[in-house]
Amino acid sequence: MEQQSFSYQQLFDFSKDIFLKIGCNTEAAERAAQVLLSADLRGVDSHGIARLSGYIRLWEAGRVNAAPNMQILHETPSTAVVDGDAGLGLVVAPYAMQVAIDKAKIAGTGWVSVQNSNHFGIAGIHAMMALEHDMIGIAMTNASPLVAPTFSIERLLGTNPIAVAIPAGHETPFVADMATTTAANGKLEILQRKNQEAPTGWIQDKDGNMSTNQHEVKNGGALLPLGGDREHGSHKGYALGSIVDIFSAVLSGANYGPWVPPFVSFLPVADNLPGKGIGHFFGAMRIDAFRPAADFKQHMDQWITRFRNAKTTPGNESVLIPGDPERAMEAERRKSGIPLLAPVIADIQKLATQFDTIIKFN
Repeated sequence: MEQQSFSYQQLFDFSKDIFLKIGCNTEAAERAAQVLLSADLRGVDSHGIARLSGYIRLWEAGRVNAAPNMQILHETPSTAVVDGDAGLGLVVAPYAMQVAIDKAKIAGTGWVSVQNSNHFGIAGIHAMMALEHDMIGIAMTNASPLVAPTFSIERLLGTNPIAVAIPAGHETPFVADMATTTAANGKLEILQRKNQEAPTGWIQDKDGNMSTNQHEVKNGGALLPLGGDREHGSHKGYALGSIVDIFSAVLSGANYGPWVPPFVSFLPVADNLPGKGIGHFFGAMRIDAFRPAADFKQHMDQWITRFRNAKTTPGNESVLIPGDPERAMEAERRKSGIPLLAPVIADIQKLATQFDTIIKFN
């Protein structure tokens, strides 16, 4: 499929302008654009600028507050509950993660659950905020109910990602960022744009049968927990997704399970919701609350080096450390640009027309 590359700065300036046009202040618009485009830089194309029009549709539907009054509802020295005031998750999440970091500076660890938020982009970028403070960062969120638990045909969970960022010394940080499903819904969206079938184990049809139809979820089917089926450990993926849902929402007072509001604006929000908005959960752990940071980072370097040097299976050059592919992708895309598929470019052009702004083409 035809695609065109744009520089990070081109897409940042455009995204920032759109966020300003819907009422974000300058700081929030810059933060939202930075978080959004971190996904494109790191190769998670499903969660980057391709989602910009989705956020705008939510704003048009009155489900996103462009100027939220984010506040702490309850706190202890090491914990807090944040109300995002229906703000963009791209803005609410960094605010909440900073609260966790500030608490960790004082108490050793900080734990923050969030209610009344929206989709927050990629989890990894929030967890990585802790790295510059010699802290381990943790980020997770619940999401639109598109996932059937093992043995079910009902969609009760989201893709519910977990991200953990761990600093090292001379080596690059360990950054794991993953959905608790076999594949994130955004990857299905990419397959739809490319008109390609889904691999077996990603989705099931409305009757619970495995399917490779990339549009199956729209037909009443469901995404599958990590593992795909019981024989390959889907019960473990189901459990992980459940943990994220409970930490993010049951703990914070957000909506959970089948009551999580859908990301797409054209689907109705359920009646009699048990909570407020989408929920997130963040953690920051100061390394020197456990052992001297220099000692820890020295041993992380040793850990990483040993795994990189592991004997490999035929045809593979080396073992990857979580975060390696994303770092390599970011370096390449900062140099060569971010490639966008034609349907994404068309969406951007529609937004440019709608908000009387421009996207500068090369």
